[in-house]
Amino acid sequence: MPHPEADPHLRLDLLDGRPGAVTATITSTPTHTVRALLALHGFEPLADTTMVMARIDREEPYYAELAARALRAEGVTVDITPQLQEEIDTEWTWANYPMPWCSREEIREVSNDAQQIYDDIRHGRLIIHAHAHDGWTTVAVGTYRDGPSIHLHGENHLRVEAGRYDTPAKAIAEFERLYGDAVRPGPAPATSTERDAEQARTPSTPHTADAQASPATTEPAEVDTAGVDAHEALLKDFLESHGEWERWRTWSDDTTHAVHESLVLRAEFVHEAAPDDTQWKIAAYESPVGERLWHATASTTVPVEIMRVLLDSLASADAAQIAAGSKVSEAAIGEATRPLADAGWEHAIDGRWIRWQAPGDHAVGVHFDAFAAHAPHSGLPAWTVWGGGDADTPRWALHFSPHAAASVLQDVAFEVAHVLTQKPVTARRQGLNPLTRNDIRAQLASRAGSSRSR
Repeated sequence: MPHPEADPHLRLDLLDGRPGAVTATITSTPTHTVRALLALHGFEPLADTTMVMARIDREEPYYAELAARALRAEGVTVDITPQLQEEIDTEWTWANYPMPWCSREEIREVSNDAQQIYDDIRHGRLIIHAHAHDGWTTVAVGTYRDGPSIHLHGENHLRVEAGRYDTPAKAIAEFERLYGDAVRPGPAPATSTERDAEQARTPSTPHTADAQASPATTEPAEVDTAGVDAHEALLKDFLESHGEWERWRTWSDDTTHAVHESLVLRAEFVHEAAPDDTQWKIAAYESPVGERLWHATASTTVPVEIMRVLLDSLASADAAQIAAGSKVSEAAIGEATRPLADAGWEHAIDGRWIRWQAPGDHAVGVHFDAFAAHAPHSGLPAWTVWGGGDADTPRWALHFSPHAAASVLQDVAFEVAHVLTQKPVTARRQGLNPLTRNDIRAQLASRAGSSRSR
């Protein structure tokens, strides 16, 4: 006769070194039944008696509580540590969530769908053929094993299915038509959030344990710590010198929000952004609860002088006026780029782009995407200010959506043209030269017609 199983028992706790991830330690024998039940609720093996839940939406405490309820219903004794219970009891929301109409439960539903896509890719159920960056986020095309082909849009907890196709050939052809030269084979590189989750699911070995115990012997990744500190200091200085802007923190303290008292202008700063990831996000709204009118993003490597000018420009005039932005027009483009013409920058038409390049050997440029300007819902940036490398692979980049305020763009352009490239300031002309004006007019007319034909 087999021996009756001992009462199954486990303890749920937060995983050290990874905010949000939850461990389940099995303290009874045998463990097979408990491991199987935990696997049904998103836990994965970490050691013989330990499993871990590490998600990309940082909702582990919520789903750990659901798992605890389900396991208790199966007769498993579940202990929850005070630290984890505090996280379970803490209500939080995503600041500046791009779908503000969603309730808290709807946000969780969207995030869980993104988690399912992530798990399908990770476990080989969804094969990614190619990816691209549309200027704001990652897009991809893939095919489910024994299922449809799909387009994906977004990263981490915001990744969604954007379209379905009967065959991989149709899906890939349409993807290449939409994103052209930006298409790259295979899946996109893992995001910092995905890398964190993968690290949390990786069992420790003696080698990695020794490395963690002796960080001084490990060569750190190449990070511009001076630049990181400078941006942190910039945020502090900006909030201290502009009393009409207030500091708001998110649930995890990873991000700080500087919010104007009118609530129509907001700046988000990610403290621990990975190298080359987005560190600054600027957003302008119609009203405190209205639609977003325009936005900007900056990578971690954008020179702090550029960000200082951008923030000061946001605070230099009436908030509602800045938030309203500018319509895409010949006059607005001329106003935004006047400092470039004053500094003698060369401009050229390159397909859908108007490009301005700093003279001499300065690897700095600005380009305007006429297609994106007439397709504001595509998510593509209309304006890109870049430096280092070349326009396709810059060391740093600052992006603006189509309706960004021309005055803000002009302030940034002036900083780039006359300070970053150390060009002497000349008398500011009252308008563009005729060639540039005609080029802009032709591009806008051409792309407007192209947009309507679509």
